[in-house]
Amino acid sequence: MAESLIEIKRKIASTKKTSQITSAMQMVSGSKLNKSEASSRNFQRYSTKIREMVTHLAATQLETLENDFAAGGSDDLNPDDYHSMLLTRPVKKTGYIVITADKGLAGGYNSSVIKQTLAMLSEDHESDDEYVMMAIGSAGAEFFKTRGMTIAYELRGLSDHPTFDEVRKIVKAAVQMYDNHVFDELYVCYNHHVNSLSSQFRAEKMLPVSDLDSTEAKTYELEYILEPNADAILDKLLPQYAESLIYGSILDAKTAEHAARMTAMKSATDNAKTIIDDLTISYNRARQAAITQEITEIVGGAAALE
Repeated sequence: MAESLIEIKRKIASTKKTSQITSAMQMVSGSKLNKSEASSRNFQRYSTKIREMVTHLAATQLETLENDFAAGGSDDLNPDDYHSMLLTRPVKKTGYIVITADKGLAGGYNSSVIKQTLAMLSEDHESDDEYVMMAIGSAGAEFFKTRGMTIAYELRGLSDHPTFDEVRKIVKAAVQMYDNHVFDELYVCYNHHVNSLSSQFRAEKMLPVSDLDSTEAKTYELEYILEPNADAILDKLLPQYAESLIYGSILDAKTAEHAARMTAMKSATDNAKTIIDDLTISYNRARQAAITQEITEIVGGAAALE
């Protein structure tokens, strides 16, 4: 019985140490989550402004082309006169950027993204030749490589609060591959941060830029002085806008990752406390049984001497 008590005490001590570690990790992840949420909010201000400008310029360009068409200047709108990132073209290949974490201990964060991405690929494509994969994060990159899938570009080791300089290479590579017709549309697959307790898988279409509403431009009563001209500015601004969409998704995914890790560590800490309580009850019962047995033996010995 003594050995049993010692073993239970060792388990309690070990579990307490584990709970201290998971509790510390929970607090660290909570701090990172707050900072990441602030970064996402700040980035949204930039994203909103560049969207307003792109929407206005794109709508102005399209309106000019439509006026030329109505005036009989051409038989149809010439695609060469409209930026390639705004045109929907026949889809021969689809590009996917899959965002996962570099580390574990984040609950079902990585498995959720990978599982739902695979389901989407299986549903939308008949062969591997119909899509191009890019991976951000070691979990996704290793998984897809293990399954024999070719990764056109991968990025690992992102910081907890990535700057645009960190992701510049893969973001620019994705935009360039689209411009070079390596693929004809681009989706970013990631976990969208809903709140600290939940996230939602998203596969957002980033290219071509098709979510610009021309009526939205009319709500902004602003006039721009353009130098040298609208077309030249749009040529520079559209790639930046597409890059900002991808970068915004990366920030969102990182926020969801911190939230998932904080929730996982909280769950681990709570489970450790439950185990400690159960072990403590077992220890007290075993100790009570040992004391009872000793008393019984003493009483029995005393009775034998009478």
